[in-house]
Amino acid sequence: MKLRYVKSFATTAILSLVLVIAGCGGGGQGGGNAANSANAATNAAGSNEEMAAKPPLRIQTSFYPMYEFTKQVAGDLATVELLVPGGVEPHDWEPSPQDIRKLTESDLLIVNGAGMESWLEQVEASASGGKPEIVEASEGIALMEGGEEEEHEHGEEHAGEEEHADGDGHDVDRDADHDAHHESDAEEAAHDSDHDHGHDHGGLDPHVWLSPALAVQEVRNIEAALAKADPEHAANYKQNADAYVAQLEQLDQDFSSALTNAKRKDFITQHAAFGYLAQEYGLIQVPIAGLSPDQEPSAAQMTEIVKFAEEHQVKTIFFETLVSSKVAETIAREIGAKTAVLNPIEGLTAEDEAAGRDYLSLMRQNLEALKAALNE
Repeated sequence: MKLRYVKSFATTAILSLVLVIAGCGGGGQGGGNAANSANAATNAAGSNEEMAAKPPLRIQTSFYPMYEFTKQVAGDLATVELLVPGGVEPHDWEPSPQDIRKLTESDLLIVNGAGMESWLEQVEASASGGKPEIVEASEGIALMEGGEEEEHEHGEEHAGEEEHADGDGHDVDRDADHDAHHESDAEEAAHDSDHDHGHDHGGLDPHVWLSPALAVQEVRNIEAALAKADPEHAANYKQNADAYVAQLEQLDQDFSSALTNAKRKDFITQHAAFGYLAQEYGLIQVPIAGLSPDQEPSAAQMTEIVKFAEEHQVKTIFFETLVSSKVAETIAREIGAKTAVLNPIEGLTAEDEAAGRDYLSLMRQNLEALKAALNE
């Protein structure tokens, strides 16, 4: 009996010990899980604090196309601001001291480059602490010399016409009277401006954004700059850029399809902003003025444009939205043509903003205007 009690006690003690050990083991595992959970929570909190402490990129953009392209790539992951206000011709704009201070507080400044931003040296001289990093969206694009192609082609053409006229005994006196009449009106239009003509692109044509194919390259350059400055969101920037590039590539295809078989290839525009677009789609730009819209043509240049328009039966003279259209209207009146807008999209007007227009919709308006003029 006594032996049986001892055995029972021993069995009970062993079972109790096993339960205690199991309980301690389970408690230890549970304690470990709790500790791990606490550590994970601490790490997550630290990570969230770190993310909260790191503000989004602050990006300044020079003028409207750079703003639009950058905003499309950045989405809501960066603060993107526009320096040149809506309705202001970017060739005329200069940064104020407040603008310079705002720039030095920003991470990136996205510019077109190629001489478009004549004030860029001021920013570079004021930059401190590596801010802002300046990104040229046109980097790597083969730039055109401004105006050379048009001047060369039209000069040769008119030289040939003069030889032909002399050989046929053309009435030189009558032509001289006709030219004098044009020069009288041309001088009035050409000198009717108080703009400063000092804007200089260094001989290069900066208007690359007006070719949808080259706009794709600018968007990719902006994407690369944002990914370098904020690598944590590189995949997001790529996704945004891919979506916008798809729209630009469709726009490029639509331009190509619509203009390839146009009846005529030449068009007269207010200033030489459409060289890249013309080159891309096999057209010939005939600019009234040079690379800057402020650059007024001489009386002789006006006379040459009028001659070209008459001889080629041009029925539409294109003008722009942000500068005076008087010169274009003068030529149109001389030859009995109409005027229409061909927008260099250097900025949005108040009407554009109210209507919700953007780069893509304005480029499609340009396409419709070209289709109409080139098939008259």
